[in-house]
Amino acid sequence: MKAITYRNFGPAEDVLELIDMPDPEAGPGEVVVQVKATGINPSDVKLRGGARPGAVMQYPIVIPHSDGAGVIVSVGPDVDPSRIGERVWIWNGQWQRAFGTGAEFIALPTEQAVNLPESTSFAEGACFGIPAMTAWYSLYSGGPIAGKTILVTGGAGTVGRYACQMAALGGARVITTVSSQEKAAHSGAGEFVNYRTQNVAETVFDMTNGTGVDRIVEVDFGANQDASLALIRPGGTIASYSSASNMRPELDFYGFMFKNIHLHMLIVYQLDAVARRRGEAQLREWLEQGVLNHAVVPAGELADAATAHRMVEAGEKMGTVVLEV
Repeated sequence: MKAITYRNFGPAEDVLELIDMPDPEAGPGEVVVQVKATGINPSDVKLRGGARPGAVMQYPIVIPHSDGAGVIVSVGPDVDPSRIGERVWIWNGQWQRAFGTGAEFIALPTEQAVNLPESTSFAEGACFGIPAMTAWYSLYSGGPIAGKTILVTGGAGTVGRYACQMAALGGARVITTVSSQEKAAHSGAGEFVNYRTQNVAETVFDMTNGTGVDRIVEVDFGANQDASLALIRPGGTIASYSSASNMRPELDFYGFMFKNIHLHMLIVYQLDAVARRRGEAQLREWLEQGVLNHAVVPAGELADAATAHRMVEAGEKMGTVVLEV
């Protein structure tokens, strides 16, 4: 099979290489998926660049990317052979594993290949593993959200855009923060604050008649801590999946304590099986209903992986960068 690989950390154009590798075989409890699309997330490019604290190459050779979609072409022992031919989307393809979805085939545990409805394209399915599931878990880890007011920071981002949609589908009032009118439109949220030209806390208080919000889906905890603490209602939840601007922020402990706030620092790679099955079921229901809109950024084929990685690093794209395989 053809596969994008790297053997050392470094710039995409220096370390990514398209090579031939042996086709994988399904072991016990595994399936082999013929990959049709591979999604590239910020975590993938950071890992390839060696940006994680204390990063070392854990494997002699790596096939990157955790998200993808394709068709099951073979199964291992203990897997129902009726799965052969099934369209699926993939999660954790390269989480604590050497070989991800940046190849023509991938072998992985059967539960990590989730049924993909016919109405959803492979490119769209390649957006689910990290962006869509992070959005769902940020919103629904504590149960239903109907009637709640939710602030989604960074609503034009890959997670934020899904979160805006999913919050509305759950019956919540959605307010998001963006940096331009174009990004406001891209987010799909009906109510927004331009954080470059408006004071977020003051504006959201005005929008909510001074009552603030019940839950915050937070893209940058360190940068937004003060506004989040001001806006969150007593007993509310801040679900944060990143703090890129300050990876070790100083926590206003007593400020949060005296409001009885739940701080949920989450990473979708570590979802427990029960929560993940709930999320998969909800995603499937929405997909079958045709109510989710996906932001796919086409970036070519496997041979274009270095350019695609640079697109993600530049941070200017609006959506999930996807390579066709």
